[in-house]
Amino acid sequence: MRTLKLTLEYDGTDFVGWQVQPNGRTVQEVLEGALARLLGGESVRVTGAGRTDAGVHALGQVATFRTARELPLQAFEKGLNAILPDDVAVVSAEEVAEGFDARRSASGKRYVYRISNRPGRSPLRRRTHWELFRPLDVEAMQAAADRLLGEHDFSAFRAADCPAKTTVRILRRLDVRAGAAGEIVITAEATAFLKHMVRNLVGTLVEVGLGKREAGTMPALLASGDRRLAGRTAPAKGLVMEEVFYEPR
Repeated sequence: MRTLKLTLEYDGTDFVGWQVQPNGRTVQEVLEGALARLLGGESVRVTGAGRTDAGVHALGQVATFRTARELPLQAFEKGLNAILPDDVAVVSAEEVAEGFDARRSASGKRYVYRISNRPGRSPLRRRTHWELFRPLDVEAMQAAADRLLGEHDFSAFRAADCPAKTTVRILRRLDVRAGAAGEIVITAEATAFLKHMVRNLVGTLVEVGLGKREAGTMPALLASGDRRLAGRTAPAKGLVMEEVFYEPR
């Protein structure tokens, strides 16, 4: 048996998430179906590095699976891409050591969230950005972000149905940068993330940017552990899983 690692890119707009579920189209289901065709009917179960939610995109999602077939790696790139729908693609394929697991072997992840912050709507950004028409104070947002870095209990930023056994995470990076044409890019990197954690962080930073809360209140918010005191959950469409790390950082 071989263990194969795939790096995937996908547009999450028309998916109900990564994980197979009965209520709609999922990335995992589409990928497993394509693999079954490529492998001549062999059924494989794919493990993803992260269970992206409905509408969340990926530039560097990682998936692993085991197979007895001796197909060349090129078949798992070009062959799968010929079968997969237009909104999912294999970026790379490699054979890895037995025991490597896309989720359990990961040492960290990086997500990027994009906001379109200009006076009018953007047809080209409507599927990939949160459109906010009131100007945001990027410097204030960064000041708040700096106070969230480090090892903390992030209970105040997790979804109510988050299944994680521990809510302590190490947030290594949280950058807020203004780009061209009113784009604001928020980059978050951590050992791991709680369910909806990035989107809840973004929703809270946006409130700071709108002047609805002070940057200096972040430590008290963390200490409260109360999700009700944090900002709204930012829309899924602005979020991209950019990279999964497998080496200490």
